[in-house]
Amino acid sequence: MLIITYDISDDKVRAKFSKFLKKFGRKIQYSVYEIDNSPRVLNNIKTEINLRYEKLFEGSDSVLIFSVCEGCEKKIMRFGYAKNEESGIIFV
Repeated sequence: MLIITYDISDDKVRAKFSKFLKKFGRKIQYSVYEIDNSPRVLNNIKTEINLRYEKLFEGSDSVLIFSVCEGCEKKIMRFGYAKNEESGIIFV
């Protein structure tokens, strides 16, 4: 499973990004989506962020992707401002 959370200041970009994520999973909070994980889905999301959305991000906009599953390595992917924040994030 993937948990994707985002903080995007521009209303239009945020709405487009939310609509994009809705194709893959379900919204569980305002800026948080739960998505069934597969390598293809994850690759599609990362590619779209890199090619379309990241260039639209403003100063502190960010996207975090948490890869969560039983028995797998926990992984956090960072885009936008979040790339600069390498402080530890703990999730259970």
